Amino acid sequence: MPRVLLIAVRLHDGRFHGRPEWPPSPARLFQALVAAAARGAHIDDRDQQALAWLECLDSPLIVAPPARKGQPFANFVPNNDLDAKDGDPARVAEIRAPKWIRPHLFEPDAQLLYQWHFDGEEMHAQAIAGLANRLYQLGRGIDMAWAAAQVLDLDDALAKIDSGTSRVYRPCKSGAGPALPCPQPGSLQSLIDRYKATSERFAVITEPAPTRKDPNQIKVVGQTFSQAPKPRFREIAYDSPPVRLLFELRPADANANFFAWPLTEIVGLVETARDGAATALGGVLPAQRACIERVFIGRGATEADKASRLRIIPLPSIGHVHAERSIRRLLVEVPPDCPLDPRDIAWAFTAWMPHDRETGELSGWQLVEIEARAGERYAKMPGHYGIDDGAGYRRWRTVTPAALPARAARRRIDPARISDEAKSGSERLAEESRAAAAVCQALRHAGIATPALALRVQREPFEAKGARAETFAPGTRFSRHALWHVEIAFATPLSGPLVIGDGRYLGLGLMAPVPAAPAIHAFASDTAVDTDAAPQLARALRRAVMARVRGALGKGPDEGLPLFYSGHEADGSPANHEHHAHLFFAVEPGPSARLLILAPHIVLRRSLDGKEAAQLRTLDMALAGFTSLKAGSAGVLELAPLPELQPGHPLLGPARTWESRTPYRPTRHASRGKDPAAALIEDAISECGRRGLPQPRVEIVGCASGPRGGHVSAHLRLDFAVAVEGPVLLGRDSHMGGGLFAAVR
Repeated sequence: MPRVLLIAVRLHDGRFHGRPEWPPSPARLFQALVAAAARGAHIDDRDQQALAWLECLDSPLIVAPPARKGQPFANFVPNNDLDAKDGDPARVAEIRAPKWIRPHLFEPDAQLLYQWHFDGEEMHAQAIAGLANRLYQLGRGIDMAWAAAQVLDLDDALAKIDSGTSRVYRPCKSGAGPALPCPQPGSLQSLIDRYKATSERFAVITEPAPTRKDPNQIKVVGQTFSQAPKPRFREIAYDSPPVRLLFELRPADANANFFAWPLTEIVGLVETARDGAATALGGVLPAQRACIERVFIGRGATEADKASRLRIIPLPSIGHVHAERSIRRLLVEVPPDCPLDPRDIAWAFTAWMPHDRETGELSGWQLVEIEARAGERYAKMPGHYGIDDGAGYRRWRTVTPAALPARAARRRIDPARISDEAKSGSERLAEESRAAAAVCQALRHAGIATPALALRVQREPFEAKGARAETFAPGTRFSRHALWHVEIAFATPLSGPLVIGDGRYLGLGLMAPVPAAPAIHAFASDTAVDTDAAPQLARALRRAVMARVRGALGKGPDEGLPLFYSGHEADGSPANHEHHAHLFFAVEPGPSARLLILAPHIVLRRSLDGKEAAQLRTLDMALAGFTSLKAGSAGVLELAPLPELQPGHPLLGPARTWESRTPYRPTRHASRGKDPAAALIEDAISECGRRGLPQPRVEIVGCASGPRGGHVSAHLRLDFAVAVEGPVLLGRDSHMGGGLFAAVR
């Protein structure tokens, strides 16, 4: 039967000075237990066996109170350079240096809980419980602490998690969340070795100095200093997601399923719901009224309080081209460090009835909480905003415009003088450039560290049922000229909700993902690549992509991949080249190489089916963080992701004339007695037909072949009667980048 070792730790005064993590890591607790077990340099055999058992368990679950960073301060201490002052202790004040300290602050009565799950005998767990009673500090010496431990059944341990405002941090395998050091097999021995090495950091250097009286005499000529080895711990990601509360707007008379709030009045909805809930909660918790105003409204909040503020996010109805985008749902995010109990917050939003502030007349609607167990009803609309989507999305667009600073505002044009005050193209470009720079700043303020590869701003909505940016301004404190719709392509996929800009606490700047994954992934390298080296790099790129997809799918190195990624059938045989149902890999040679991964539907000019769309999502997730390519004898290429290629790029056109950037290899050999040039031209024309392109006029710019006329490759120019769009990849080895064409302007 599963059992749980529960260690409860209390710090002396509600401060924790360890850097940089919160909560205190399991490694700190393990070190504190080792220090409690030690008697000088000796650890009892029973305690040593128990600690060795503990380091082999899976990482613990942690329950920690909400904390915020306190005011930083400096302690001035000697910097261990007294030799520079001739070793004179009286001059120690001349070498003092500041040591900055910024503790985490929390309620002094709160406790930290660490839960290790195990099966089998309790002997070692009981021994650890005995060590916990001897614990006297957690981390640094100024963090005085004491602990108590219990061995519980799983059900009893789970009951301990329900602890009001405290937050649960669970170890996760996906890599999301802050990483905390945790004990691993060998951690105890590494601490013992470190203790021993610390006492032997200084070693005396001697050399022979024989004399007549003592031929074996030696003399000391110096000392050496060696740093003690660091302890061995493993980094484990811990994730404490916010508590999300979902509400529906319902009519007060319950005669209809939903109450629809206008999209352009989203700020008014947030202010009404926020102020009503804050008033209701403040009425039953008068002692916490200042905290409630700080958390709900931001009144009296400092920079350190931002992490504890509620996010009230109305969710306009989206997900279908005919969805009218009225607001029928309200999402409330309670961050992990919020000092209020999420259950009290949920009650507050449902305990008040909306009414007119001046007349007191009821507004005819109310908020009803939808619990997670409601299934699709709970998850469907948040899912359209990328919420709880493990894979994430790269491209995002605003549903409500982002409120940007005044420096990003557009110049107002007097309606009576439109022609006289019309903006030039350069002025519009300057306005959009300032807005784009403000968006980058807004991403940083919203805590989004993922780089933006491409960014677009405009006043018009991105969807037919949306609303222009300036229509959201009436009745708000925001200037209509500083509201912008934004589209962003990120370097790596992100999950929602994403809300940016100065109005992010009022429902403005809400973004929704563009579900379609990129059909082309492009990477730049500073390494110069010639035409001969391009095929080798394309093969290396294919191997790297397959390895990353294997990891994303959780497959072992010897397990097969779907044909879409590998180009091989389930039995290992090559895929049928006539269907081309697998990825294309290409390297555009030049002083700065471009590496491309292309979906088959875009090369073949056909529609994307549902199965391929899901496979492209997996590919997009697998390529997150792809920054280097090991290419054998070609070396290691450092890669930088590029924005998704847009029309006008040389590889996408449109254009009437195209020239090959890599050699074209015909799909068939010329029959005996036939002119090789004519056969090559005929093959290229046929290949264009198979790719859905019109028949071009083909010109052979250059041609090469093997010693017996085999292995023909050529550089071609294609002239079409009308402009065609790329990408254009033709020929026998097109899946490895052969026959890559670029538009000629």
